[in-house]
Amino acid sequence: MKAIYDVPAPAKLNLFLHVTGRRPDGYHLLQSAFMLIDWCDTLHFELRPGKSLSREDLGEPLPADDLVLRAARALQAAVPAAQGAHIAIEKRLPTQAGLGGGSSDAATCLLALNRLWGLGLAIPQLAKIGLALGADVPFFLGGRNAWVEGVGEQLAPVDLPAARFAVVKPPGGLETARVFADPQLRRNTEPAIISGFAANPYRFGANDLQEVAQRLCPGVREALEWLGSQGLAARMTGSGSAVFALLEPSVALQSAPAGWQVRECGNLEVHPLSGWAPSDV
Repeated sequence: MKAIYDVPAPAKLNLFLHVTGRRPDGYHLLQSAFMLIDWCDTLHFELRPGKSLSREDLGEPLPADDLVLRAARALQAAVPAAQGAHIAIEKRLPTQAGLGGGSSDAATCLLALNRLWGLGLAIPQLAKIGLALGADVPFFLGGRNAWVEGVGEQLAPVDLPAARFAVVKPPGGLETARVFADPQLRRNTEPAIISGFAANPYRFGANDLQEVAQRLCPGVREALEWLGSQGLAARMTGSGSAVFALLEPSVALQSAPAGWQVRECGNLEVHPLSGWAPSDV
């Protein structure tokens, strides 16, 4: 039976995240830099007859109708030649963490099924499908670290120096919508320019969501303080609750409190699936 196994879906870190305004439709205008890291979920795909879709959870159980199945159905709806598949997921990335795990899984699903089903769609075509699933999905399809604007759909590739990071996920999670809906969220940060970021990418800006997130989830503050106690300048990624800090080679992390996930990660120059679909139509 035709299959594609051991397909990675990497996480991302927001090196900074500024909220610069709000559109009339309620969506927030953002500026950020998304960076791929080598902490990944792993997906496996097997061809099935007809249009049948099924999912098997090899790690943490996922919601019945997760982004992977939604991505597969969206691809079927967009392309009549699409077929069926059984998808198995080894979930390693924590949820409600700001690491983009669900969006990355959806992007990997689109890329893998595009190949498994022989559809031949290019990245812009897949990104159009992906954007309807979530604002971060086109980033993972694009395959490069990126300067991000708009509501997350405007991407410009950026080059970043190789580095190591401590990534900490406290036990509590945060729903993105809850953070953005908070009345105390700062929504008027002055727009930055990409050259200012490029001059010092790992010390640039702030995360405008962090103050609200710390109030809603005390674990965010505790994780920031834990990294800070070791001399590390930490900040939250995305809407939390995970936080991260640039690691110097001489730093050895202390033992983390029970229930925390702590991982040392390296950044990726390109997505592991870069080249799986043509980049232009």
